[in-house]
Amino acid sequence: MFHRVEELRLRLKDSGLDAILISQPENRRYLSGFIGTAGHLMVSQDKAILATDFRYTEQAMRQAPNFEVRRTEGDITKWLPKLIAEALPQTLGFEAQDVTYASYQAMLKVLEELDPGQRPSLVPTENLVDQLRAVKDKEELDTISRAIALGDAAFDHVSERIRPGMTEKQVAWEIEKYLRENGGERLSFDTIVASGVYSAVPHHHTSDKPLEAGEPVVIDMGCVMDGYCSDLTRTVFVGAPDDQFKRIYDIVLGAQLTAAATIAAGMTGNDADALARHVIEQAGHGDHFGHSLGHGVGLAVHEFPRLGKGSNDVLADNMVFSIEPGIYITDWGGVRIEDLAVLEEGRVRVLSKARKTELHGR
Repeated sequence: MFHRVEELRLRLKDSGLDAILISQPENRRYLSGFIGTAGHLMVSQDKAILATDFRYTEQAMRQAPNFEVRRTEGDITKWLPKLIAEALPQTLGFEAQDVTYASYQAMLKVLEELDPGQRPSLVPTENLVDQLRAVKDKEELDTISRAIALGDAAFDHVSERIRPGMTEKQVAWEIEKYLRENGGERLSFDTIVASGVYSAVPHHHTSDKPLEAGEPVVIDMGCVMDGYCSDLTRTVFVGAPDDQFKRIYDIVLGAQLTAAATIAAGMTGNDADALARHVIEQAGHGDHFGHSLGHGVGLAVHEFPRLGKGSNDVLADNMVFSIEPGIYITDWGGVRIEDLAVLEEGRVRVLSKARKTELHGR
């Protein structure tokens, strides 16, 4: 795992930074192996320090043997000066997307109280570690694959049990129960079960609404195994699918299959998004596909890269991301189909295996 720190040090050098303060939880875990819920890393060219409070110091020493563990007391103004004194950076990066305004003000206060010769310049950074995390190693891919396989099995389990009269919450609980009983650490996010007209709401809040015959149901779900997330969406129909559902479903499935067959390493997220979006636009539903095609998945369920309009994120081998086009029609419903995929030798390999045909409840 320490090779990740070495890769970060190269990025620090290229960015003109002497050290960086890591506060983002997934980045902290990725670099150190420490899974506690509180702590910071200070990484320089010759220092790798993990600072955490008394609740986690023993855990930190076990989980992060390549880091020097420092016990903290009080807020950041109490312990940050000691870390700066150890690393002695002239330029100190911080994670701009994670640090709150209050924390930034506290860091400025720390610097003001240091001797001028020990006072580094604070430099905001974006995605330094996130870009490293986007490219998965074999162990990460194996773990993600296990999470995906469990999610696939959970969907197959619940899709055979969907009946009119079940509520959205009952379907969601059936999924969560299966995941937890079969090795899932936790959910990647609150399960979305959106039925009828609510399936046109991409992030519908799962409710007590009963499922009714003759309506679509969007199920968006995921689990965590050993810290890594899965993410899967399928759309089923309660009863025998009608012609409208079949037509919309075929358009979305065609868009997804087109993207999976044609996305390649070196494309930007914008390029990848356009491949699926073109299919939906050609079918006359461009205005009904309002979100991005996909996003990276790993220690977080939404991470680098982003596959969407305007995204300049460049896709590379061993990146794992979702491919999830959708069509959402007000007062009718929606269809979304999502798989996780990995780029290998420049091409997409779809990791999700849950069935995408003959999807209807009884």
